[in-house]
Amino acid sequence: MRTRILTGITTTGTPHLGNYVGAIRPAILASRNDDNDAFFFMADYHALIKCEDPARLQRSRLQIAATWLAAGLDPSRVTFYRQSDLPEIPQLCWLLTCVTAKGLMNRAHAYKAAVDQNVADNEDPDAGVTMGLFSYPVLMAADILLFNAHRVPVGRDQIQHIEMARDIAQRFSHLYGGGRELFVLPEVQIDEAVATLPGLDGRKMSKSYNNTIPLFEGGARHLRDAIGRIVTDSRLPGEPKDPDNSQLYTIYRAFADEGEAAAFRRSLEEGMGWGDAKQALYERIEREVGPMRERYDTLMARPDDIEDILLEGARKARAIGEPFLAELRAAVGLDTPRASSPAQSAKKKAGKQARFVSFRDDDGRFRFRFLAADGQDLLLSEPHADAQAAGAAIKRLRALADPARSLRAQGDSYVLELDGAAVARGSVFADAAGRDAALAKLAAELRALAAE
Repeated sequence: MRTRILTGITTTGTPHLGNYVGAIRPAILASRNDDNDAFFFMADYHALIKCEDPARLQRSRLQIAATWLAAGLDPSRVTFYRQSDLPEIPQLCWLLTCVTAKGLMNRAHAYKAAVDQNVADNEDPDAGVTMGLFSYPVLMAADILLFNAHRVPVGRDQIQHIEMARDIAQRFSHLYGGGRELFVLPEVQIDEAVATLPGLDGRKMSKSYNNTIPLFEGGARHLRDAIGRIVTDSRLPGEPKDPDNSQLYTIYRAFADEGEAAAFRRSLEEGMGWGDAKQALYERIEREVGPMRERYDTLMARPDDIEDILLEGARKARAIGEPFLAELRAAVGLDTPRASSPAQSAKKKAGKQARFVSFRDDDGRFRFRFLAADGQDLLLSEPHADAQAAGAAIKRLRALADPARSLRAQGDSYVLELDGAAVARGSVFADAAGRDAALAKLAAELRALAAE
């Protein structure tokens, strides 16, 4: 079974080097692991809590989407969507709100910090506090629980929100689950190895401190100028520098391999001037960022292409979220039983069918996945040299009248064979029972396709 990982990206501001090193780069690398089922969403509903400038919000949504795509996010391998394109999220948010205790929200760090600041300023404790800020954790819980994410990468300041999402999920299941858990309980993912970059003044790089180095905006010249403003000490060229107390070295190390970092460290210790060190830092960053910036500029010039990618991502996400929300609506009593004609029943059934999803590997070869109606990943194909060959394999699988004859268990996984050759494989399961359940489900889904 693949691990579903969900990452939210707040659409305020312009991405900087700290965002790239601390969030974007590691998340994209993780998304390339076939054991992960990665979901990335533009958290534009969350952005409304702290951004009241429509033009800024609109611009930021475009910039951030272009940044992630330019940095290497492959929308064919992940589910990449805008939060506001999924009506299921606010609907689930309301269902969860109705079971969430106000006392739990009173303990949220962001709300408590706002109240403490108001009290310190001799203001009303709730001055300036909106319901958006107060109930932010419930919306975050809806983002996570709609897709039953297993892991959520967050900073330490967000751990409490994941714990709240678990509490809310358990409360909902206690009330409406009939003795079963309705949600996967998400786990926090903290990556201690991910670098935190210092900003121009040595503090953590943050828009709040106005000390950031731009990632793409302003081009190479803006990057060079920003690096030139990094604060250093007064040691002159020829005097040994202390790399461990230099933000130049810390930033350089986040982009360089071990050999490069060691050479840069030696140069500082041997007296390299700060001007030369900043030039070396600029050249090392530009080597990685420059090609991405070209892709970013191309994407920003073609916003319709970005829109198409996000809408396709929303379609993929809704194919999973919509039927699950229907189950939750039924659990609370909001479904509407009604007699339906055979044609209506067939249409409803067709809307929940399994599907093949094709994509291109990093090495240029073509693969496809077979997803169940509920979104479970049941098959990953062997690579094909061209799209036509992959399409031919899909066509044959669609026509399997008795798929069980082509399936066989293989350890804690299974393989699908045609003409004696492996065509696709399943995930690795924790035990034989999980494998056998997935095998039965796969055979049933393939038979349903063949019967169309």
